[in-house]
This record gives sequence, C-alpha cells and structure tokens, in this order.
Amino acid sequence: MTIPELITKTFEEKYQQNPLIVRSPGRINLIGEHTDYNEGFVLPAAIDKSIYLGFAKNSSRVCRVYSIDFQEEKTFSLDNLTPAQGWVNFVMGVAAAIQNAGIKLEGFDCVFGGDIPIGAGLSSSAALENGVGFGLNEIFDLKLERLQLLKFSQQAEHAFVGVKCGIMDMFASMMGKQDRVIRLDCRSLEHSYFPLELGEYQLILCNTKVAHSLAESAYNQRREECQEGVDLVSRQFSEVKSLRDVTLQMLEKAKGEMSPVVYKRCAYVIQENERVIKTCKALDDHDLIAVGQLLYGSHKGLSVDYEVSCPELDFLVDYTRDLPYVLGARMMGGGFGGCTINLIKKSDKEEFITTIGVAYSEKFGRQMETYEVNVADGTGIFEH
Repeated sequence: MTIPELITKTFEEKYQQNPLIVRSPGRINLIGEHTDYNEGFVLPAAIDKSIYLGFAKNSSRVCRVYSIDFQEEKTFSLDNLTPAQGWVNFVMGVAAAIQNAGIKLEGFDCVFGGDIPIGAGLSSSAALENGVGFGLNEIFDLKLERLQLLKFSQQAEHAFVGVKCGIMDMFASMMGKQDRVIRLDCRSLEHSYFPLELGEYQLILCNTKVAHSLAESAYNQRREECQEGVDLVSRQFSEVKSLRDVTLQMLEKAKGEMSPVVYKRCAYVIQENERVIKTCKALDDHDLIAVGQLLYGSHKGLSVDYEVSCPELDFLVDYTRDLPYVLGARMMGGGFGGCTINLIKKSDKEEFITTIGVAYSEKFGRQMETYEVNVADGTGIFEH
C-alpha cells in the first residue's frame, strides 16, 4: 500500500470522511550554505521524498491530527493555540499564523505520514508546515498565494517550534519545479529557475547519522561573527548593510580592524555567494564538471574558513576526490553532521554506495545511510 493509500484508509477509519490529499516535499540545497541569513543567494530544490497529508473539515472548533509515523493523535482548539510538546507544534503553528493574519479557520481533521528521512537535513519540518498551510488553503478556499503560505510556515517555526530559521527551506519545498533548481535572493525573495539536467549523472546523499551538539551554539556564533564583520566594514563603506553588500576588496581594506576568525567567516560567505552565481552559469552551459568543482570549493570553505564541518563529513567528501565517477561533493545544511551531497555517474551508483559505506563503517564504527534524490515539483494536491 502506498503512503497516500494508507492515509486515505486511516482517515476513513478514524474520521469517516474521504480526505483531500496534499503532497509536500523535502528539499536539498545544491550550493549556497550559511548565505541565507547574510541576505545572500541559495540554490535549493524540492525533491521526490515527501510528506503526504489528508484533510477534511469537521464543522467544529476542534482539530484532530493523526501522525502515521508516530502512531499518535493530537487534538487542539482553534480558540486556544499555544505551543505544546512535539510534532503538533508544526501544525498548530501554521493554524495560528493564518488566524493571526485575520483569516478565519474552522475545525479540521488531518492524517499525515511520509518518506522524508527525519534528522537528515532534508527539511521534513518545512514540508509538514507547507503541507498544512496548503491543505487548509484548499479545504477552506482561503485563496492565499504560495508566498503567503510559506511565510506562515516560517512564522510557525519561529513562534511555535522556537527555531529562528531563514526562509529557504519553506521556499524550496513550496516553490520547487521538476528538474529545476531555484536561485533565491534571500534579501528580496526574487527567484529564478535553472535547469538541473544531469544526463548520465545523479545526486546521492550520504547521511553521516551524527548530529553533534555544537550545531545550535555554533550557528548563533557564526551569525554574530558575520554581523561583527559587517559592522566593521560599514565604518569605511556606509552603504554596507549585510555581507551581501561586501566585496572581497572591501573586506581586505577592513582586514586590519577585525580578528582573523571574523575575516575568514566573512570571506567564506562572499565567496559562497559567488559560487552560487557561477553554478547557475555552469548549469545553463550544461557544464557538470564545473558544477562538481564548485561543490568541492564550497565544502573546503565550509570546513576550513567557516568551520562548520566535522570529521565524518570531511571524510565522506575527501573519500570521493579520487573516484573518477564522482564530479563533486560537499556537506549540505547547517553542519556538524547530517548529509553530504554527491554528483555521481549513474552507472557506478552501486559501487559508490558499497565502497563508501564500508570505508565509513571501518573509520567510524557506525553505519551511514544513502538516499537517491530527484528534483521534483513543490507542494501541491496529490492526484490519485
């Protein structure tokens, strides 16, 4: 039984209605890491791993939500939305954001489940939030635009989940197009699509299965270091409002004012923005070799200058450098664990998965996971 079939069956058994089914995908980020909160560019895409959600109205003020993966039901009232424990915050947070915008909701029932690996950095939370917003928009005919819906997802994350995330994850999941990556300007939200035509190559993710506890404190520290750099550069260049405005020449002029660490952090972000632009040109030119080299460049910057990698991620990326069928690899996401993204030849997929898995297990004494991903459409109604 497929996940949508299971959701329909579960919904009919629990709530005696035939639901509307929404599919909401996870996302990858091809390149452009830690640039979003510096008002820079990112290059994400929606993928073919998704959360599926069934919806129906229930003509009350109470909402019943059942998670197939956790096998538990949560209920809440639309008249008393406050943060609670666990996954229900993603659902309540979106409902609260919609109501806070002055839009009327009524009670609804929802059943959801999916195949996005949890904790792999593929943004299962953004997929869930987008799916909730999209489903409520449909069943209550709210006539909201996709951009409004994904902003409600971000508000849910901030207010109910307690994560001050950027907009990229929600944007990629909601706005994705099959075989396209999205160049998103995180300052203006202007975006354009570039072809991801991989031909004889494909993307494979390698999940380290580690999540180092450093991640959250280091994330906040990096934000502070970037801001310190902006403050110092803006003393000489008044037009500078964020690292997006800073060139390497400006940074060099202000180098004497800042610590070596702050200089390295800022240099990485400026260079990563340039790599995003270069990657888009390489995709337009169908130059996958150049894309691969830019991925390696991104990882080097993240590891050496931004210092958000870890031994497991560095090992997986370094292992690919001597493999003739791998064009490029880098860590993906916030860092200190999670996945690497690898651009590899389809014909060598099995050898790659086997050999890198054995090498990783021998080095770290634990198993990693691999996922094949294809670039897919964003959140939408699932057509049976």
